[in-house]
Amino acid sequence: MQLEQTLRTLCALPAVSGFEMQAAHTVAELFRPYCDTVDVDKNGNVIGSLSCGKEGAKTVLLDAHLDQIGFLVTEVLDGGFLRFAPVGGVDPRMLLGGEVTILADEPLYGVVSCMPPHLLKAGEQNKAVPIDQMAIDTGLLDAKSRIRVGTPIVFAQQPIKLAGGQLCSKCLDDRAGVAAILLAMEKLHAAKDKLKCNVAVLISTQEEVTELGAQTGAFTVQPEYAIAVDVTHGRTPDGPSDGVFDLGSGVAVGMGPNLHRGFTKALIKTAKANDIDYTLEIMEGNTGTNAWTMQIVGRGIAMGLLSIPEKYMHTPVEVVKLSDVQAVADLMAEFLRGFDGEVGA
Repeated sequence: MQLEQTLRTLCALPAVSGFEMQAAHTVAELFRPYCDTVDVDKNGNVIGSLSCGKEGAKTVLLDAHLDQIGFLVTEVLDGGFLRFAPVGGVDPRMLLGGEVTILADEPLYGVVSCMPPHLLKAGEQNKAVPIDQMAIDTGLLDAKSRIRVGTPIVFAQQPIKLAGGQLCSKCLDDRAGVAAILLAMEKLHAAKDKLKCNVAVLISTQEEVTELGAQTGAFTVQPEYAIAVDVTHGRTPDGPSDGVFDLGSGVAVGMGPNLHRGFTKALIKTAKANDIDYTLEIMEGNTGTNAWTMQIVGRGIAMGLLSIPEKYMHTPVEVVKLSDVQAVADLMAEFLRGFDGEVGA
């Protein structure tokens, strides 16, 4: 499959946390050619399976989350203005003047209104406006008849290709992870007769708010092992020097108490053996990903975490490098092609 086009397709699907169902059915069809079974559960999780056909084989679950940060309409005002509340971690500093899509029965365009600098009072230029004081301007005089309280809202930006094999878009967190799993499953399906373990897929809901999808989906599958695929912070000139990763550095392999040491070492060994670029991401506690939630599901799941460096996380202009997404896909595929379900301590 063509990675850039796959990412463009995925990023076009609106799926604010709690409103993923329509996108889930589209994603399920993307996975259907590479899985034996694919279903969408009542929470909007996409759950797929690829069986190796061997009795007693262990199962490895690959997880990435489908949901994205966004907003909900809280009030429809006169003149076509909307009050709204955030869903997930939204920084109010980057909202003013932003373009959004209101997911009414017919999607509608809006802009977050912003005060011209000429009208600001002394000292207001350096203050962030609280989200509950912002408004979205739709320009619709009949907005009250077309937009209901509780309607979800997403950023409106479309994907843009940047130099150096980079892609800029909303919700690459975590559609980049979904794309990596899709690429890996394409490879694994082609080598199905050589697999020694079963592979399951979980494209999960509500990671940005509750991690509900990871918990219920992992409980449904009951795997022995799982790999969470997410994004991590990419290096920028204005950012910190520690805990960030260069775009183009490949897979960020998580290492810490949330993550099974033997399983993680096996992933690193595979990366080295196949010349797949990687770096270590030391995570001393909660990883802030679905790996944290899935670890304690059922009788416990041995977790691995693979992350894609991303600049400008939780903004409308997130940026990843396609080669890093490809590296994550390659590592999962190479690892699972040779994995027999046993790892060391």
